[in-house]
Amino acid sequence: MDIHSLPMHRIHDLLESRQIGAVETVLAFLERISSIDPEVNAYLATFGEKATEEAKLFDSGARQFSASPIAGTPIAIKDVICMRGTSTTCGSRILQGFVSPYDATVTEKLRRAGSIFLGKTNLDEFAMGSSTENSAYLKTRNPWDIGRVPGGSSGGSAAAVAAGLCAGALGTDTGGSIRQPSSFCGVVGLKPTYGRVSRFGLVAFASSLDQIGPITRDVEDAALLLQAIAGYDPADSTSVDLPVPDYRAGLKQPIEGLRLGIPRQYFIEGTHPEVEKAVREAIATCKNLGATIVDISLPHTEYGIAAYYIIAPAEASSNLARYDGVKYGHRAQNSADLMDMYRKSRSEGFGSEVKRRIMLGTYVLSAGYYEAYYKKASQVRTLIGRDFLEAFEKCDAIVAPVSPIPAFRLGEKSEDPLQMYLSDVFTLPASLAGIPGISVPCGFTSENLPIGLQILGPHFREDLVLRIANQFEQATDFHLKNPEVKGGGKCK
Repeated sequence: MDIHSLPMHRIHDLLESRQIGAVETVLAFLERISSIDPEVNAYLATFGEKATEEAKLFDSGARQFSASPIAGTPIAIKDVICMRGTSTTCGSRILQGFVSPYDATVTEKLRRAGSIFLGKTNLDEFAMGSSTENSAYLKTRNPWDIGRVPGGSSGGSAAAVAAGLCAGALGTDTGGSIRQPSSFCGVVGLKPTYGRVSRFGLVAFASSLDQIGPITRDVEDAALLLQAIAGYDPADSTSVDLPVPDYRAGLKQPIEGLRLGIPRQYFIEGTHPEVEKAVREAIATCKNLGATIVDISLPHTEYGIAAYYIIAPAEASSNLARYDGVKYGHRAQNSADLMDMYRKSRSEGFGSEVKRRIMLGTYVLSAGYYEAYYKKASQVRTLIGRDFLEAFEKCDAIVAPVSPIPAFRLGEKSEDPLQMYLSDVFTLPASLAGIPGISVPCGFTSENLPIGLQILGPHFREDLVLRIANQFEQATDFHLKNPEVKGGGKCK
């Protein structure tokens, strides 16, 4: 039995029935990480000894674990989420050596649910990127083709799940950073509604956009992981105090009679023909399942990239001001005075993409430019949100591509930031509106690269999004395919 190819809920069932042990499971994943991850570079740190000790406690019954349906399953955490006693680098040299003194709310909840943490995954520095090439430490590779990117910024988490290096993972989504890498890697990735999952302990990039969510092998696992981490948290002022439904319970409900909106602005010139073909066929599958297909318009979609790349860098400029070389993290040596130390520490500690966004954000917030840029972008954001509200009066959910292209080659877009940003054109609007969205595998290109179907729902209707995704998944077999990654190599 290849434990590493099983979804979390199946692993948990085998653990419960004593057909496998937690130690056996953890060791199988650690052995695969040792063999495969030198090719993929999904992990920045692994916790082999600690994970094995936790597994022993699970097997022996020496510690009372939760009755959660994910108890005993090994997962990975994106290294922008704090875990007590472990390093949190955010993929940046500015935080090299920083050890978190506390748990994020989501990691605390997962501990209570009995999850076993295998390690922290790689990411674009401070979650700023679409390819996981901007990390200060590693370039993560796509398990389906190690010459291509896994997407970003949660590329480490998506690649780890796809390659069988963990049973499930957490990522973060600011403008598509869960959905796009999940699409590129052929796994399931869910961005919850803004406010559904606590951001306490998430190192902020853009505070009005960041959300933590699951990346998994199938939709049922995404529902279970979301169940474990969702809910109100008084430690997070943006957390919303609403009941959390039983996400798993609704998965099997049919989608017959649901109205699925197809936005014409998400099928544009420049979309890869095999991506459009796969998504069109996925829509036809939903129609065969009894859904009604409705043409809709999201007229301000074309302004999403411009608005996002004003709002997000502005917030990043503010959030990243705290990294100054004084309190923690990297500090430059041989500085002439305090200002020189600030300047050198930030210049040495931040990578080029982070510097680009800090400078852009500082500019659009500066005197004389705030009204012309940031205020206008905020107004456009309101219009984008209104587009979705009006669309959901005509349909129950929206179905569209995740990205206009499949995974691109490593280095292909590194010298052209605008082309990199364009890969998120279909994910940014939902982030600006704060609505939930999921990526579910819906096909492959002729080069065997995965393609994702994006399903968007109204605020706090993750249950609906998961239900549609699960019914589509059950009608297809794309999620059952696994990449063939040969171990023993070493990426450079």
